[in-house]
Amino acid sequence: MRLLVVEDEHYLAQMIKKGLEEDGFAVDIEYDGEDGYNAARTIEYDLIVLDIMMPEMNGIEVTEKLRAEGNRTPILMLTALDQSEQVISGLKSGADDYLAKPFSFGVLTARIEAILRRPHDKLEDVLKLDDLELNVSKKQVTRDGQMIKLSAKEFAILEYLLRNAGTTLSRETIMSHVWDFDADVLPNNLEVFINHLRKKVDRPFRRPLIHTVHGFGYTVSDQR
Repeated sequence: MRLLVVEDEHYLAQMIKKGLEEDGFAVDIEYDGEDGYNAARTIEYDLIVLDIMMPEMNGIEVTEKLRAEGNRTPILMLTALDQSEQVISGLKSGADDYLAKPFSFGVLTARIEAILRRPHDKLEDVLKLDDLELNVSKKQVTRDGQMIKLSAKEFAILEYLLRNAGTTLSRETIMSHVWDFDADVLPNNLEVFINHLRKKVDRPFRRPLIHTVHGFGYTVSDQR
């Protein structure tokens, strides 16, 4: 999943980015409200981590503008402990949840995962295709009951493919969703990860689920 972090404290923003990427997310950073607002309008994110107190445009203003335009991307607001009035305003403006600073990284990821599991996001926690099963919260993949060990990036690619099972996804679409904006990634990099996934997910089993659509991209399906 691809997340946007809008936080004017550069060190904190970079720490959040580093931790979330280690958990398999692709993460973009903006350091003020106006740039964050423009990024959220331009790119389709799965969730936005948004500080309330920022230059140019505060988090409440960003949320109000996005919601007024029909943008329903889930928003987790970051706030200082003494900003209870702003928390109320933020939630009323359309934010999905808030987290007070300082916070532990484990709590941050738990809040993000809880928001993404909510029914209105239509994101399932367990994805299944034939005898392949991916558990998002447990970060586990099994096929025919056998545990498959994947790297964080392999897991992210497989999750994205499974969430779009039966749909052919271009290489550019997959890369833009699984890698962050600043990542130095080429189509060949994606092909390497797809080959790794095939070795682990397809080849030891009775039939392939990951398919190449020549000249376009990839899809997963249980077609025989």
